[in-house]
Parts: sequence; structure tokens; C-alpha cells
Amino acid sequence: MTETVTYLIYLAVSLSLTIWVAGTLHRNGRIFLLDAFNGNEQMADSVNQLLKVGFYLVNIGFVALFLNFRTPPEALPDTIKYLSAQLGVVMLVLGGMHFFNMKNIAGMRSRALHRQQANRGPDQLPQFPH
Repeated sequence: MTETVTYLIYLAVSLSLTIWVAGTLHRNGRIFLLDAFNGNEQMADSVNQLLKVGFYLVNIGFVALFLNFRTPPEALPDTIKYLSAQLGVVMLVLGGMHFFNMKNIAGMRSRALHRQQANRGPDQLPQFPH
């Protein structure tokens, strides 16, 4: 398999994964951001879009830089191993970015809940049955 074909396969799979993960996080993350920003849709949508742009920049930049990490082998079995290793690292980076974003969103939600509780008076605290 030629180097060019191997690079094209790597780029096609890596970029497809990046686009799919970004779209999935963008669609499903909105509800968490709405909760973190107390239902402020404009703020949640703006932050959601900024997270998507940042996600694209970091991951596409990493994919482009990682392309130069090793020279692909000539033989087909070694090429498969090469692509597997390259794509495995890309997937680990995508997963790491996902958990980083989720940790930050959970932190924003926690701070919003603390602000809500601090703004409530003692008579507005939830009552639990005895």
C-alpha cells in the first residue's frame, strides 16, 4: 500500500471521527449547558458553539501533527498495524477531550446550583418528609 493511500485513509477516518464526536457532543451537551446556565438559552447555545469550535481546532490540529509522527510501512499487515496505532491514539485524544469537557460542564453546573442555594432563604430550602 502506498504512503499516500495510507495517509488518506488515516485522514479520512480521523476527520470523520472528529466530526461525528463533535456533532454528538454538540447535540447532547446542550441540555447540560442549559442546566448549568439556569435555563439561559442564549448563553448555553453560545458556549456550546464555542466548545464545538475549540474541539475542532484541537482535534484537527492534533490529527494533522500526528500524521508526521511515523512513516507508514510498505507491507499491508504492517500498514494495518500502523493505521490501528495512529487511529487508536486519535480516539484516545477524542475521549480525553470529551471527559475534559464533561468535567468542566459538571463544574459549571455545580457552581450554578451553589449560587441558587445561596440565593434561597431558609424558608425556601427543600423540605424532606420525616
